[in-house]
Amino acid sequence: MLYIKNGLCIDPKTGMRKICDILTEGDRILKMGVNLEETEEFGKLPRHEIQTIDAEGYIVAPGLVDVHVHFRDPGFTKKEDILTGAASAAAGGFTSVVMMANTKPAADNADTIHYMLEKGKDTLIRVYACGAVTRNLEGKELTDMETLREAGAIGFTDDGKPLMDESLVIQAMEKCKKLGVPVSFHEEDPAFIQESGVNAGETAKAMGLSGADRQAEISLIERDIKLALQTGACVNIQHISTKEGVELVRRAKAEGADIHAEATPHHFTLTEKAVEKYGTLAKMNPPLRTEEDRAAIIEGLQDGTIDLIATDHAPHTKEEKAKPFTEAPSGIIGLETALALGITELVEKKKLTMEELLSKMAWNPARLYGIDAGYLAEGGPADMVIFDADCNQTFWKFLSKASNTPFAGRTCRSEIEYTICAGRVAYIKNMSMSALDD
Repeated sequence: MLYIKNGLCIDPKTGMRKICDILTEGDRILKMGVNLEETEEFGKLPRHEIQTIDAEGYIVAPGLVDVHVHFRDPGFTKKEDILTGAASAAAGGFTSVVMMANTKPAADNADTIHYMLEKGKDTLIRVYACGAVTRNLEGKELTDMETLREAGAIGFTDDGKPLMDESLVIQAMEKCKKLGVPVSFHEEDPAFIQESGVNAGETAKAMGLSGADRQAEISLIERDIKLALQTGACVNIQHISTKEGVELVRRAKAEGADIHAEATPHHFTLTEKAVEKYGTLAKMNPPLRTEEDRAAIIEGLQDGTIDLIATDHAPHTKEEKAKPFTEAPSGIIGLETALALGITELVEKKKLTMEELLSKMAWNPARLYGIDAGYLAEGGPADMVIFDADCNQTFWKFLSKASNTPFAGRTCRSEIEYTICAGRVAYIKNMSMSALDD
């Protein structure tokens, strides 16, 4: 049993914000209230079985939920694996993550889904997986979505590979609607991309490149909104990067489409100018764009157009990122920096309240995928993050195998003290994960 006392408990589901205690039993929250240890009920509990955490001065929130991570397992475990990815997630306050399907072999078959989920059970957090929309992510033939759903896939995506065959997109949406799960799309039409990873703008020109035009994203979001309205499917627009894309989603929601959109911390924090400073460490798909786009993403977060914050955690080796810009892979790690960037860029700058930030990092993503997570309540999951929102930290070391991020060396507001999943401590500040396993 865990007894967490004196923390400022914030529940984004109900809007609760108060100093209270939380008592867990097994993997659930048994009791919430003020001064629980003074109650008769608490006095009857076996005290030697209770681990006490004094959270005075800290925020206690539901464990964060990231619906967009790449753990590179199976197939690319030199970059990351499910165990190290989960450790990185716990260090960032995440208790639930959804892995993408671009593994090797791709998650287009039941065996790969089973492997991913079974290995996930060996971690200290909750690990879920999406199935691939098309076989081998080739965009030519749909997978057996019913079988993948039975195997445990909680959604579908060919993330990283845009679906260009409109008829396949319609079929995928119809299948996902029937199965009651979301389908997520990486919206970049290769016809508008000369070199990936950098916006077609001033920075690309200075590098002697043409880059990725914003129309690559706009055109596919337009198409998929139209098809979402046509099919009634639940559609998630991944890592949105353009002001036009944000406006398209805003209009679609007003028209009644079951549309959702993710923003990454790097897209609401950085612009294309970061590529000049950080090189390949700021190379990602879709690319960082202009200050106008960054501001539109924040506005979309504010008005609810963008309902999710997801990291797109994408580990790569140092050797890969050391290649010339056009040869290096796109993507950065993000699990360990996400909450701090959200607090620094959004809460501290009064763009979002803490409750609104937690809604987009816990409750909303959990609801999208039907995960029992993202809230604090008696009888609810004992998944929590305890953090100090009134301190600074500088990011230097990561529990991920990778370190490919422009945020290394960046000082941000807040620091994770504990991550608790299913009533067990999954992370303690300054303690190695091996110590937790002992």
